[in-house]
Amino acid sequence: MLPTLANLQHSLASGAVTSVKLTQQALARAQDSAGQGKQVFTRLYPERALAAAQASDVLRHSGVVRSALEGLPISIKDLFDVAGEPTLSGSKVLHDAPPATQTAAAIRRLQEAGAIVTGKTNMVEFAFSGLGINPHYGTPHSSWDGEAKRIPGGSSSGAGVAVAEGFSTVSIGSDTGGSVRIPSAFCGLTGFKPTARRVPTQGALPLSTTLDSLGPLAASVACCAAVDAVLSGEGIPGSAREPVAMRGTLTPLAASGLRLAVPANLVLDDADDTVRTTFARALQVLKDAGARIETIEIPEFSELASINAKGGFTGAEAWALHRERLATRADEYDPRVASRIIRCQAMTAADYIDLIAIRARWIASIEQRLRGRDALLMPTVPIVAPRISELQASDDAYFAANRLILRNPTLINFLDGCALSLPCHTEGDAPVGLMVAGCAMQDHHVLNVGVTIEAMLHDLRTGNPGA
Repeated sequence: MLPTLANLQHSLASGAVTSVKLTQQALARAQDSAGQGKQVFTRLYPERALAAAQASDVLRHSGVVRSALEGLPISIKDLFDVAGEPTLSGSKVLHDAPPATQTAAAIRRLQEAGAIVTGKTNMVEFAFSGLGINPHYGTPHSSWDGEAKRIPGGSSSGAGVAVAEGFSTVSIGSDTGGSVRIPSAFCGLTGFKPTARRVPTQGALPLSTTLDSLGPLAASVACCAAVDAVLSGEGIPGSAREPVAMRGTLTPLAASGLRLAVPANLVLDDADDTVRTTFARALQVLKDAGARIETIEIPEFSELASINAKGGFTGAEAWALHRERLATRADEYDPRVASRIIRCQAMTAADYIDLIAIRARWIASIEQRLRGRDALLMPTVPIVAPRISELQASDDAYFAANRLILRNPTLINFLDGCALSLPCHTEGDAPVGLMVAGCAMQDHHVLNVGVTIEAMLHDLRTGNPGA
């Protein structure tokens, strides 16, 4: 099991380890030629990371601990601005872009809270796929079934592998249609997609200004909650000795009081046997613990594909951002990314205005259906991670897998909701994510439900039923 932020803070507080030592270890793993560091990272910051770690150790020695991230090495997705360098977003076409004049707002918050940024992680070019494949910088593979080299999930591909393989304690990703939750599911991690408006996106290269949200991939729900407190500004330290994020933001709930909903339609369509079996087993554990689980029809979910048939917000907003560059430099793009953006140019302003109105009605209808329920449960992804080679070899396989893998997570982005992906498989088995989702601004409640479910699944995860 991966160390949690609480584990690491205990080691730092006891003097068993220092921030410099943790940072040196993380950088050494990332730079090890025998590992995946070259595919996981697009840029490393060894000198500035070690300087920040030294400063953190000095502060801790004087009694100052700014947050649960104090002194811990983290990584950030390649779409975040860092002052003084161009933001590449997994592309080659932006190498000659002007350098950023300031670091992204969310990353500044993390640095102010004491986090040590060690590097930028690889991603799907411009975040426009859920698979994690990048022809420019290579594709890291999921730690599970390493010989088969399965996709890590995207678009925050390097982010997931970085945490799973100990290159960073936390990775910060973006989630427009599942890009935090999908790699969390495929890499056996916990990931949190907050309500989009809660975390500032200034300085993060957009895919969709309407749907983009920023969140953590980490070892546990408590880790995600601590990072979210900093990203959202709710846990920015006000007291050096007892910052909000160190006091904890979670309140576990009574299992017998949970009222949970599972959609009867869409979310298990085309699911493989492993996901069906693992999901059903997790639900049974929750029921046995006393949770009330209802299967309900959500017909709006089945309508989303047709609503987005012309490209949706993601397609329209990506086309607006890239249209001039694609007119002259399309050959420098990943062709599978370029083709998806270009096909959305047919969407008109009237289509876009209609989509805004449709979404408002769609959200209102689902919120009514979910009223009185604590959370919505579904598989994060309906299949286990496919092999990278199979998807690289065939456009048909690539796009079919991309549609299926994005389908469940993107429901929550269109809902303007929030969601966790929790590992629900037994350790050593194929990773499967359990999505715990809620409507807009229910983030704290979803995190509380998530930590309750996490505890209920503990014995299943460790292979000790009834322990």
